[in-house]
Amino acid sequence: MDRLSGKVAVITGGAGGIGMAAGKLFAAEGADVLLVDLDEDALKSACQQIGSNKVSYCVADVTSKADNLKMIDTAEERYGGVDILLANAGIEGDVRSIVDYDEKRFDQVIAVNVKGPFLGLQAAIPAIKKRGGGSIIITSSVAGVGGSPNVAPYVTSKHAVIGMMKSAARECAHMNIRVNTVNPSPVETRMMRSLEEGFAPGDGEAIRQQMRANIPLGRYAEPEDIAKVMLFLASDDSEFVTGSVYMADGGSTA
Repeated sequence: MDRLSGKVAVITGGAGGIGMAAGKLFAAEGADVLLVDLDEDALKSACQQIGSNKVSYCVADVTSKADNLKMIDTAEERYGGVDILLANAGIEGDVRSIVDYDEKRFDQVIAVNVKGPFLGLQAAIPAIKKRGGGSIIITSSVAGVGGSPNVAPYVTSKHAVIGMMKSAARECAHMNIRVNTVNPSPVETRMMRSLEEGFAPGDGEAIRQQMRANIPLGRYAEPEDIAKVMLFLASDDSEFVTGSVYMADGGSTA
């Protein structure tokens, strides 16, 4: 307990499965947590489910520079600063071949999954620097280290944030700001239900079984499994860890 005592964490995609699990765990470990997402009702529900007075929310669009600045300003106003950014917001896009993929949908995936973390870094780095350093964690994916047919924009975006993270880790090291990615395999979330249905309309369960068979530990991750890795990277336990790709994939890329 109290591994994040005195820390302030901003979590984008905070109303989703991984974001909410991280928010709950971070708060239980002593952090003040600001959940950020687009849907206010979903954010209210997430805060209610977490049930902690250490958690609040901010409605913001991660593809907007102004909104990224707003979320950091909100955290500073409510809690006195920012120590941790978990750039977790992401969308899966469509399941389509490259030749059939809609250009506007491609742009949307890249905007949320790549531009979003970039703008988050721009907004958060000065705030974290003021606190003497801290931790930035970007949610990538097993799709960030390998290819997969029919989800090229998503795969591209998750590769891109690894390069962004490595550059940021070198750029921010002198400020005592650590930057890493967490790369989950399939997780029990809405996103995976959407992808399963996309790969096999009307028979998502068959795809689910295939995916599980490719994970040596024999199951999808629970959101809490991923949140625990994020907690390590957010805490001082990882004070000599930066520029690293943390696979949380049940052995699927071994």
